[in-house]
Amino acid sequence: MAELATLINTLGNILILIVFVSALLSFFLPPYHPVREALDRIVDPMLNPIRRIIPTLGGLDFSPLILIILIQFVTRVLSALIYP
Repeated sequence: MAELATLINTLGNILILIVFVSALLSFFLPPYHPVREALDRIVDPMLNPIRRIIPTLGGLDFSPLILIILIQFVTRVLSALIYP
């Protein structure tokens, strides 16, 4: 059971890293860059529902931050359920 909890934590951390890198690269790379397109294909399906609920404020998109918080929450809940 500990291995499953470790796997969930590792996958959550990798997903958080992907979201962070995608948000960071959006400042430096154009939208049609292949790396950014690949990351957007992974991250955008998770960000779009958040973006529908919370619009951009003053040109700032807080959806990656909210997604990271949600990933951390889900990861901790799943780990606690598996390995109390």
